[in-house]
Amino acid sequence: MDSRIMYVELKFDGLTGDGRICRVEFSKTGKTLRFKGRSLQSLKGRGFKTNYFDIDSGERCWVSGPRRDGQDTLYPGIVDVDDGVREEYWTEIRGMPSMVNVTSFRSDGKYSRRRPHPELAVHGASHVGGTRRK
Repeated sequence: MDSRIMYVELKFDGLTGDGRICRVEFSKTGKTLRFKGRSLQSLKGRGFKTNYFDIDSGERCWVSGPRRDGQDTLYPGIVDVDDGVREEYWTEIRGMPSMVNVTSFRSDGKYSRRRPHPELAVHGASHVGGTRRK
């Protein structure tokens, strides 16, 4: 199986959920993804703010490649970074090797009205208010 670091957000009952950066394994066909003991199958474009579902529980989720700017969530939230991918994520994907000990960070989200401040997007860092987009 091929594997890759991905962003996975479990949606539970709404538009937001727990987000994490983790290693995901792909089946030969690429139609099934596996992570943390779960098997996910594509919704083939039929989901609302979701693109996969858990085969066993039916729980829906969003899976995508991690963004270089860390704004992986659709709405503001905290993203956890799994220990097994932390060094590769911070050095290869984010280009921030000094952050390899950081286990979670805040994502303003794709639909945030604030402009992202990548240097402040670390959980626990003080956040400077951004300007509204016009």
